[in-house]
Amino acid sequence: MASIAAQTLFKLFFTLFSAFFIEINGEFSRQSINMSTKRMEKITRLHFYFHDIADGKHPTAMQIIRIPNKTATSFGTTFMVDDPLTEKPKPTSKLVGRAQGIYAFASQSDLWLLMVMSFAFSEGIYNGSAISILGQNAVLDAVREMSIVRGSGIFRFARGYAL
Repeated sequence: MASIAAQTLFKLFFTLFSAFFIEINGEFSRQSINMSTKRMEKITRLHFYFHDIADGKHPTAMQIIRIPNKTATSFGTTFMVDDPLTEKPKPTSKLVGRAQGIYAFASQSDLWLLMVMSFAFSEGIYNGSAISILGQNAVLDAVREMSIVRGSGIFRFARGYAL
C-alpha cells in the first residue's frame, strides 16, 4: 500500500514539477536560441594595394614549379609570394602588411589562379593580425572575388570576401 501511495505522490509531484519546469525552461530556451543566433558581428572594410613583382632586382613572387610543356593558360605553373601591401597605389607608399602564400594557374581552359594567401598586417590596431584568402582568381576579370576563410588576432573567426 505504501508503494502505491509513494508512486501516486511521485506521479503527482513529477507532473506538477514537469509542467512548471517546461514552462520556465521553454521561455529560457527561446531566449537562449535567439541570443546565440543573433550574435553581434563587426564589419571591417580594409582598402590597401597588393604589389606582386615577378621580375627585376627584388622580386616578391618566385616561380617554384615550371611546366616544361607550355600551354595557353600556363596550367600548373605555381608561384610562392611575399608581396607588400601598401596604403596607396605606389609601391613606395606606407607598408601596412604582407601577402604571403601560393598561387597557381589551375585551369586548362581559362586564365584562372588558385590563390591561398595570408594577408599579415603590421600597421596600427591591425598589427599582428591576419586574414586568410582562398579561392579562384579570374585574372582577366576587372573585379575578382575571393573568400576570406579565417583570421587571427583582431580578425579571429573572420569570414567574408575580398575584391
